[in-house]
Amino acid sequence: MTLALIAAVAANGVIGRDGRLPWHLPEDLRRFRELTTGHAIIMGRRTWESLPRALPGRQNIVVTRNASFRADGADVVASIEDALRAVVYPSPPFCIGGGELYRAALPYAQTAFVTEIARAFDGDATFPALDPAQWVETAREAHPPAGDRDFAYAFVTCERRDR
Repeated sequence: MTLALIAAVAANGVIGRDGRLPWHLPEDLRRFRELTTGHAIIMGRRTWESLPRALPGRQNIVVTRNASFRADGADVVASIEDALRAVVYPSPPFCIGGGELYRAALPYAQTAFVTEIARAFDGDATFPALDPAQWVETAREAHPPAGDRDFAYAFVTCERRDR
């Protein structure tokens, strides 16, 4: 089974601050919903706790080392490997974070859907750099600053190079 990563990443690698996104980008949230609906989403416990509820139309899978943790509307597993075995929705499953889980999932990923935010933000969670020797950009859709959004962004798709 192939795994996809999906993340919005600031110019300095930040993906979150205090369990929240440090920016407001409705276009990114819309893209996230369009790409992940009908698939499994794999997330860490802190990412799960940042959500108001299980995301509808998706198999929600939470990875945690806490064996007694329960998540209403989600499957709870102990590792990224267990998460991949638990997937019952069509491929690809999407790893949606946070930073620690992205690092654990990176060796299993074949595709990365990254929204590159062209501005640095303060934060406490980061996305692992995709090594250009292992990853190639296959698509880019750039968007300039607009309205009250003072930063540009790009929807970028990367694929793992042949191993």
